[in-house]
Amino acid sequence: MLEIAGDLLDTLAAGRRVAVATLTRVLGSAPRTLGTAMAVTETGTVIGSISGGCVEGAIYESAQEVLETGRGQLTEFGVSDDDAFAVGLSCGGTVEVFLAEFAPAGQRNALPDAVRAQLERAAAGQAAGLALVVAGTGAGLMLGPDAAGSEDFAGDGDFAGLDESAAPETSLGLGADDVRRIRAKLRAVVASGQSTVGTLDCDGVTSRVLYLVAQAPPRCLIFGAVDFASALSAAASLLGYRVTICDARAVFATPERFPTAAEVVVEWPSDYLARTPTDARTVVCVLTHDEKFDLPLLITALSLDVGYVGAMGSRRTHERRMQRLQEAGVAAADLARLHSPIGLDLGASSPEETAVSILAEVLADRSGASGVPLRDRQGPIHPSD
Repeated sequence: MLEIAGDLLDTLAAGRRVAVATLTRVLGSAPRTLGTAMAVTETGTVIGSISGGCVEGAIYESAQEVLETGRGQLTEFGVSDDDAFAVGLSCGGTVEVFLAEFAPAGQRNALPDAVRAQLERAAAGQAAGLALVVAGTGAGLMLGPDAAGSEDFAGDGDFAGLDESAAPETSLGLGADDVRRIRAKLRAVVASGQSTVGTLDCDGVTSRVLYLVAQAPPRCLIFGAVDFASALSAAASLLGYRVTICDARAVFATPERFPTAAEVVVEWPSDYLARTPTDARTVVCVLTHDEKFDLPLLITALSLDVGYVGAMGSRRTHERRMQRLQEAGVAAADLARLHSPIGLDLGASSPEETAVSILAEVLADRSGASGVPLRDRQGPIHPSD
């Protein structure tokens, strides 16, 4: 849901209601991940996708019902459903979807400030989190990690509720302690950076809670203002990375040459890397081909807890580079983290093809995937959440 936050806020700002379908459970092989959302506006416009095309038609129909009634739905599609092939989910997986209505301020199911604030954070590329009770006591309740003002709960107490026996209070039957527990868990989940599902015991009734997390975009730091950097910047941006181009040569490191980069920095590469924020998701790509830049830069990069470090160069360049790094005292364990020559063997030649090769290696390294053709592997293509 948080990945389409900007479009949802724009729709509400235009005075239109919207039904939001959120993926709450994935079993077996399914193409999208937990928390992915699709929305349908009251004018029929579709935002986002849940299954890559498999069940969108059925979800569209369910969304129309939600917009008519204002009541949420918890629906499952998959191999356990006799109509699985009819809705198109013939890939063998099972997905559960929760649908709820969002409305502009002053209307039924209007968003509370706490929820809107998290959508605004996500739309701005900041860390955000929401907790959605999808089943059990409180089904349909949505919370941010902190209350906003005196209104802690979504809408008017009838926000996407599924449990017809739920109490009429805005908590939909949950007590204050239950809400505090959900918020505490949500804050911890946001800190971990990973969406998940949890359970909550409410007077003997088990409620299932989907904790949605949006992280700030991961960084891709590209060193060397060359043609390959331009292609890599464009491709990495499409994958959701916040790209920085860094080069000590001001004549080459200009925003005009790298329009897809979030920033272009003119600075000695190793100095910039040493001072700029990085984390375990950060990708460092060294494309400079110049030892006076490469060696101090790689020594710095391999000392940091970043997700990926790669360096471009020929086999001969790689061998010389490894020798110089060893002589500089870089430990063998750190040298083993270096992807050099950079990229997977895809037969890439042009800057654009090389960008695909590099990012394919980044994705494989991040996920622990083998990188072999899917036809040569057994088992599900998409792992279960």
